[in-house]
This record gives sequence, C-alpha cells and structure tokens, in this order.
Amino acid sequence: MFVYFRNMRIKDEIKQDALFEATVKLVNEIGFASSSVSKIAKQAGISPATIYVYFKNKEDLLVSTYIEIKKNIGRAIHEDFDDSLPIRDILKNVWIKMFDYIARYPNYFQYTEQFSNSPYQSLVDKQEIERYFDPVITVLYRGIEQRIIKNVDFHILTAFMFYPIMALSNARVCMDFELNDENIEAAFTLAWDAIKL
Repeated sequence: MFVYFRNMRIKDEIKQDALFEATVKLVNEIGFASSSVSKIAKQAGISPATIYVYFKNKEDLLVSTYIEIKKNIGRAIHEDFDDSLPIRDILKNVWIKMFDYIARYPNYFQYTEQFSNSPYQSLVDKQEIERYFDPVITVLYRGIEQRIIKNVDFHILTAFMFYPIMALSNARVCMDFELNDENIEAAFTLAWDAIKL
C-alpha cells in the first residue's frame, strides 16, 4: 500500500513538473492570451482535465507558475547565505547568485518578466513573494538601522539595488551586454553606490 501511494506521489510530481515546464515554454513562445489550458495540457502531454486536479483555472496555473519561479529564485540566492558578513558582501553575493540563476534558467526569467508586466501580476499576494526574500530584506533594513544604507522608501531602495539585474539580464534590453565577472562587479558597485550612505 505504501509503495502504491509513493508511486502516485511521484507520478503527480512528474505531471506537475511537466505542467510547469509546458506553461513556461508556451507563454514564452506565444504569450499569456494565446496559452490556453488545452495547449498547455497538450505541451505537457496530459489531458486538459488533469490541469483542474492541480489548479482552479488558467489564472491559477499562471500565477502558481510565477510564484514557484520566485520561490526557486529565493532558494537559489539564499543558498549558503551568511548574514554575518559585511552588508555590502552579502548583497554582492545575492547579485552574483541572481545572475547565476538567470544564466542557468533564462526561460524562467523570461516568464517572470512577462508576468510582471501583465494583468496577472495583480493576482499575486505580494507578501507571499516577499517571504521568499526575507533574509535579504532583513539585511537591507539592518543596513538602514546601522546607517550603512540610505533611509529611503523601500521601493526606491530595492529598485536601485535589484532592478539593474533585471535590465542587464534582459537580452532584448541589453543586447550587446556581456554578463561576465568584470561587468557584474562594475554594475554592482554602481548599484551599491546608489544606496549606501
């Protein structure tokens, strides 16, 4: 009996992974509007009815896919996270890990970029997303308290600190930009100089 349920769970995970990958692939290729439940199911190699076992509707599938990617980014940037380092070093490590994640999973990054500029963004619980980045957020607030980082509106702070990563990683925006160590270091230094006191 135990083996049967374990095998069911493995099959479920395989289907969910297939749905995740199919959703990312189709949205990146044809956009949100054209990515119907039936097309996503076909791409995943499952029946459309199976999608409704895991998700309420298409919106739920698209939002859940976005949240899963954000969760994975959070895990990646917090791997070996050491908050005892100087604040500048912690944030630089986060930068490097984010660029590394985007380099390894450009299709996931493309999905999050499209999603962030779509009406579906309003369906996301912002606090749920922020939870995945709590350690970094805590470091930024600590930097403000210790008068290392400027005490400005948190949206401004994160825009200057993290949006450069999004822009530089977007091949459509920075077509000729080479993501090498030297350029990442230079970009981080400019972002750090913008937020430090």
